Amino acid sequence: KVGKFEEKLNHTFEGLKERYEHMLHDVLQWRPVTIFVACFVLFMCFAFYAISQKELAPTEDQGFVFVTGFGEKDSTHAVMEKYAAQVNDIFKDIPEGDAYFLINGLGSVNNFIGGIVLKPWEDRKRSQFDIQKEIQGKLAGISGINAFSVNFPALPGASQGGISFVVSSTDDYKTIFDVTQKMLADARKSGQFYYVDSDLKFSSPQLNIDIDRNKAQQLGISMQDAANTLSVMLGGGYLNFFSLEGRSYQVIPQVPDDYRRNPDQLGQYYVRTASNTMVPMSAIATISSSVVPDQLNQFQQLNSATISGFGQGTMGQMVDYFNAEAKKYFPSGFFVNYAADTRQYVTEGNTFVIVFFFAIIIIFLVLAAQFESWRDPFVILTSVPLAVCGALIPIAMGFATINIYTWVGLVTLVGLISKHGILMVDFANKMQEHEGMAKRQAIEHAAAVRLRPILMTTAAMVLGVFPLLIASGAGAASRRDIGIVIAAGMTIGTLFTLFVVPTMYTFFARDHQAAAAAQAQREKS
Repeated sequence: KVGKFEEKLNHTFEGLKERYEHMLHDVLQWRPVTIFVACFVLFMCFAFYAISQKELAPTEDQGFVFVTGFGEKDSTHAVMEKYAAQVNDIFKDIPEGDAYFLINGLGSVNNFIGGIVLKPWEDRKRSQFDIQKEIQGKLAGISGINAFSVNFPALPGASQGGISFVVSSTDDYKTIFDVTQKMLADARKSGQFYYVDSDLKFSSPQLNIDIDRNKAQQLGISMQDAANTLSVMLGGGYLNFFSLEGRSYQVIPQVPDDYRRNPDQLGQYYVRTASNTMVPMSAIATISSSVVPDQLNQFQQLNSATISGFGQGTMGQMVDYFNAEAKKYFPSGFFVNYAADTRQYVTEGNTFVIVFFFAIIIIFLVLAAQFESWRDPFVILTSVPLAVCGALIPIAMGFATINIYTWVGLVTLVGLISKHGILMVDFANKMQEHEGMAKRQAIEHAAAVRLRPILMTTAAMVLGVFPLLIASGAGAASRRDIGIVIAAGMTIGTLFTLFVVPTMYTFFARDHQAAAAAQAQREKS
């Protein structure tokens, strides 16, 4: 016995089927218009993809904010301790913080790293991203250090995150430095980055001692004598050991700190002449100062500088920004390259497109073998760009990004949406073969009969991914991106499929009615 709910449901679907059949009949009266709409939707796929934000993977709320920074080159440990205390106070003022740490002097005296572990997701109202922005704002208020807070990349094995844009050239480092400084100045003014810097800096002080060789020769002072004097006074090397109370100590000849605190004191060191007299170093040498790069890096055997930064936008936006800056400022002989996560994003980003098209080709070949036709798979797969367009709409609106997870959702969507076309085309072919219907009559009847399973499949899939749409906690961003793609793609793609696939069937499907009639004639004869 049929229950009231089931009876009402059947009545609802029967009424929906009749209305859809009338609508489809009217739409097939204007088939060129439907084809135009389908082509327009196909064009919009490329438009939506072009304006969508792109990244390798969405940044997840992992419950941890990492902080790193550095002070001036000549900062002492005592000075850095004062800055560390201010960073500690920032950590203490975060109510969502559960624990924190800070390591001062890591690698060099003026560097530090730290981090704050946040409370579990259910015990805090603010996300990691809101807290990270608050910490960054407070770090910017500490004068004397360059500090920034970052969110760790979501993918395992990724490096520090952010962008790593490599400027390479055969020119000297000073030319590279000038170009990168122009790019950094524009980046800081743009407001898109809360931290951006280059690893090529002319900031290390250097003292240059120029010895007047003519004066030194007149006094009988060789270059070796001058070098040995400076080496003994400043080198800090040890000569040997001496024993004191059973312990060995190094003998280190070096002037006390009070006599080597400023460059002018170098001229007061005495060097022995050929006549065995002592003259000050200032008599034969001139002391000047300059700055040199902290480090000289090469990338693929070219002189290079790496611009690193963390911005408000996605990886794709930062890459596009610096590529535009490169076209603006790069002279001849300069090259663009990428490192770390940015290199992985650039080199592997296009592979997702290739995988997507290979998935379509594989499904096409499987359907061709199943239907023993090249036409029917083409008709079935016309629903794919329609569904992809539907999936790209929320991405273009900023609800998600093009990343590894949305590509997984798009590939999954190809298989899901193809099922709608299979249901209609397979049934329409049987109506032609066994009932003797014409193509248009067969597809109208098949689409109406298959409407219920198509809608139930769509509803089941959309409701199935609904928990992904409202996900929270660890890994929520990736799950939400997959859910958005499948839900939007199935919903919008189904609406298009119900009218476009029957229209394409009337144009491209094989005439099974004529084939069946010919087969019957052959059997009779």
